[in-house]
Amino acid sequence: MARQLEEQIAARFPVGQRLRVLDVGLGHGTQALRLARAGHRITGLESHAPLVKAVRTALAAEPEGIRERFQLIEGDSRETGVHFLPGSFDVVLCHGVLMYTEHPDALLAGLARVLAPGGLLSLLVRNADALAMRPGLAGDWNTALASFGATAYRNPSGRAARADRLDALTTTLTGIGAPLHVWYGVRVLTDQMADTAQPADVRQLELMLAAEDRAGRTDPYRSVGALLHLCGVRGAPGGAGPAGSGEPSPTG
Repeated sequence: MARQLEEQIAARFPVGQRLRVLDVGLGHGTQALRLARAGHRITGLESHAPLVKAVRTALAAEPEGIRERFQLIEGDSRETGVHFLPGSFDVVLCHGVLMYTEHPDALLAGLARVLAPGGLLSLLVRNADALAMRPGLAGDWNTALASFGATAYRNPSGRAARADRLDALTTTLTGIGAPLHVWYGVRVLTDQMADTAQPADVRQLELMLAAEDRAGRTDPYRSVGALLHLCGVRGAPGGAGPAGSGEPSPTG
């Protein structure tokens, strides 16, 4: 996921350019801190007080230069218009937020509004077209059968959530002026692994990451990823080519 985002940033912006990045619902700030360490100016927007506290704690351990270019705002992701002017950011991240947003279209329109022309909108969503995969592979046949055609599900902690379909989000992104440029599958081969599972050694970890990365770029595997990573471009000239074809995608 981080590699995919870095590739898209490198493809769209000159090397060395310090980007203005908005991370909406930044969680523990892992991706935001990674970008701040790379020299970019970060604004994080988070409504959950314990997560805000966790990010502040993480920031306190960073060098002064990183702290200076990291702004943290406690606020709702649906209220970007309250906090920011149109065109304020080169990159907007919205990772793991839409699944807890009942009506995402207004949120997405607000994100596109604060994105500068040619800027990158990065979304990480639950894949509604693959909801049956996780319970099916776990042998939970009742849940698997109920998942076909559904968009509602419960996450591993039991929280109610919703999933999105690639075709619907493609239409939405076009409608808000940030048409889909490229998309990936995420957790294609590794979704059944426990979060605490560790490969036997560094070589096995490298192989696992390489296989997951290849699957996330390759049809038909990427279409059954537990998550989808979509990258839209604000005001992309003439659209962005065929949906999902923003870069060569291996088929072998």
